[in-house]
Amino acid sequence: MNDLFIKKIYIDWSKVTFDNYLYHIEALKNLNELTFEKPITFFVGENGTGKSTLLEAIAIAYGLNPEGGSRNYSFSTYDTHSSLYKGIRLSKSVHKPKWSYFLRAESFYNVATKEMDYADIGHPSEKYHEQSHGESFLSLVQKQLNSYGLYLLDEPEAALSPQRQLTLLMEIYNSAKQGAQFIIATHSPILLGIPDAQILSFDDGIIHECTYEETGSYKIVEMYINNKDRLLNQLFKDE
Repeated sequence: MNDLFIKKIYIDWSKVTFDNYLYHIEALKNLNELTFEKPITFFVGENGTGKSTLLEAIAIAYGLNPEGGSRNYSFSTYDTHSSLYKGIRLSKSVHKPKWSYFLRAESFYNVATKEMDYADIGHPSEKYHEQSHGESFLSLVQKQLNSYGLYLLDEPEAALSPQRQLTLLMEIYNSAKQGAQFIIATHSPILLGIPDAQILSFDDGIIHECTYEETGSYKIVEMYINNKDRLLNQLFKDE
């Protein structure tokens, strides 16, 4: 197993604002610690179960910008992050990553814009806004990946076609083999298929490990593909 850059997180709830929606998220409110066991960890679960909230808090606790980017990014277009990061303590490796990056689909436009603002003669802009959304998103990921880096990705599949998701799958897998660590919140049954990844489900009110076939993403897609006509007929009938 790789010497993971983030081995474990601890949460001191006394440091988190009491009057906070976090206490209404079942999977999070009783969470005191979480261990990462593989170079690639997926957070899975239904919308609203706390995946992105926890990923964001870990990123901020590590020193990354809440809206995304590297440690060098410092901007805010609209503060929406929770106070969870205030209670998080990270158990880290003695080894530091060569690079770290937080990428979230919902604020990618803002990060791409800031990339232009931060550009200079020595670091020319990649001009992500001149590419399609999917192309620019994948291009940014590929540009940032380092064989000894730490990456937190929030729903990276959102802008990508199935083919491009397969490309991203290979990029993540190969980088992890070379020493990188990934923590990824996703609904993609394609990305979740990466071999030997740790999958943590936020469903059922508690964070727990599950297999690929046990994820809701896999079950729904399998059910739809194998029973498309019957499922659609039932849905339209209910209308």
